[in-house]
Amino acid sequence: MSEWLHGFIDSVMTWLTDLGYWGIMLGLMIEIIPSEIVLAFGGYLVSLGQVNYWLAVLFGVIGGVIAQIFVYWIGRYGGRPVLEKFGKYIFINKHHIDMSEQWFNKYGTGVIFTARFIPVVRHAISVPAGMARMPLFKFTLLTTLAVIPWSMLFIYLGMKLGDNWKNIDETAAEYMTEIMWGAVALTALYVIYLLYKRSKKKRTKA
Repeated sequence: MSEWLHGFIDSVMTWLTDLGYWGIMLGLMIEIIPSEIVLAFGGYLVSLGQVNYWLAVLFGVIGGVIAQIFVYWIGRYGGRPVLEKFGKYIFINKHHIDMSEQWFNKYGTGVIFTARFIPVVRHAISVPAGMARMPLFKFTLLTTLAVIPWSMLFIYLGMKLGDNWKNIDETAAEYMTEIMWGAVALTALYVIYLLYKRSKKKRTKA
C-alpha cells in the first residue's frame, strides 16, 4: 500500500477503534476501505484483547452482508448507469460489472455464493443479481454463507499478524490461490448440477 493510503487507513481505523464491534461492522458497510483490510484490523483488535474473535466475525458478517444488499438495491433500482457513474466510490468499475454480468447470466443465481471468492467479480456480482430482481431472501442467504468463511479467515489472519496487520495482502496471497480454485471447483459442480437438472426436466417432459 502507498504511504498516502496507509495514512488514510490509519485515520479511519483510529476512528473505528473507539467503536469496537460496531466499528468493524460500520467499516464494512460503508466500504471506503477494502473488506480484507477492515477484517484484518478486526483481527488485530482481537490480538489486543479489545474484542472477542467470534463476536468480531458476527459483526463482520453483518456489515459485509448489509454492504452487498446495498449494492443489490442499487443494481435493482439504479442499474448499470448508476453503478458506472458512482461505483468507483465502492471499488466497482465497468470491467467489474461486465465480468459479474457474464458470470451471473452464464451460471445463474447460485454463482452469488461461489463468485464471492473470485477476484474482480466478488463485489460486483450483487449488481446483476439486483438487475435480475433475484429474490432478496435467496440473495441474502447465499451472500451470508459466503461472507462467513471470508470474515473468519481475514479476522484470524489479522489476529495472527498482530501489529503487522497492514501486511494482510501479502499474507493472504498464499491462501487466495487455493480459495479461488476451490470457488472454481464449486462453480463447476454447480454447473454440472444445473445441466443434470435440465436434462432430467427434458426427460420428464419427453
